[in-house]
Amino acid sequence: MNTSEQAYLQLLRDVLAHGVRKNDRTGTGTISMFGYQMRFPLNEGFPLLTTKRVPFKLVASELLWFIKGDTNIRYLLENKNNIWNEWAFKRWVESSEYQGPDMTNFGLRCQTDEAFALQYEAEMSLFKERILTDGAFAAAYGELGDVYGKQWRAWKTAQGDTIDQLKDVIAAIKSNPDSRRLIVSAWNPEDVPSMALPPCHTMFQFYVSEGKLSCQLYQRSGDIFLGIPFNIASYALLTHLIAHECGLGVGDFVHTLGDAHIYTNHLEQIGIQLSREPRSLPKLSLNPSKRSVFEFELSDIAVEGYDPHPTIKAPVAV
Repeated sequence: MNTSEQAYLQLLRDVLAHGVRKNDRTGTGTISMFGYQMRFPLNEGFPLLTTKRVPFKLVASELLWFIKGDTNIRYLLENKNNIWNEWAFKRWVESSEYQGPDMTNFGLRCQTDEAFALQYEAEMSLFKERILTDGAFAAAYGELGDVYGKQWRAWKTAQGDTIDQLKDVIAAIKSNPDSRRLIVSAWNPEDVPSMALPPCHTMFQFYVSEGKLSCQLYQRSGDIFLGIPFNIASYALLTHLIAHECGLGVGDFVHTLGDAHIYTNHLEQIGIQLSREPRSLPKLSLNPSKRSVFEFELSDIAVEGYDPHPTIKAPVAV
């Protein structure tokens, strides 16, 4: 039985049944529940949802982007990953240098104005092309600020030094696996104003027991339909990668949510997903010749036996 996917589907059901209507930053509206926890036993298979297709290469390339300490969407676009485009594009169209058509509130307008949606697609296409071909433009407008990669790999201290939290936590797992301080934080209050999107997945902690590595994530805010499936797969992959380097098996991924919400324009899609029967989970394959987390490239990571139901498209709230 696919208990991992059942945990996620139960989250959808619980929020639909017991959540409350709330306004939100994007103006879309949500059904929200505060405080929720799911557990995914990683030895039963890799927790990539099967009731809809989740594009694993996008999950893996985003995680490698975090691991590299990168904060510019250029690497993502080079790997055909568009999941952070809207936040960079927003910075561009709101800048004084932008001279194109009015893109105010493009997220909501795209949903109701077909002509505007076509105009948006054209502007986004030009934006992506400039990011990929113009280094100066990419440096100015591909940057998302001090987001995850910066905090994981180069946390800035009051003394002006930097802390490589990810490297340090891996060293600590190897040298002191019983430590209760195996923590990486992405929430840096000083840097939040400079981020295109303040960290949703704010802190994670590792735990070693009986030769297995487990991970718990605290996520302050989670878009249940679009975002959380990525987060589950991403932190499961991170746990596998670090266990691989440390010579450990994998235990559980524990996902703790603060504001778990369903956007009101995702209700039809969720109905489709809940009507589907989960299938068997895939298996994760890692290149055994790569020993360090920091050596892995996209070609070194794959899932085998992934047979999901078709993709269910839904708009992103920006």
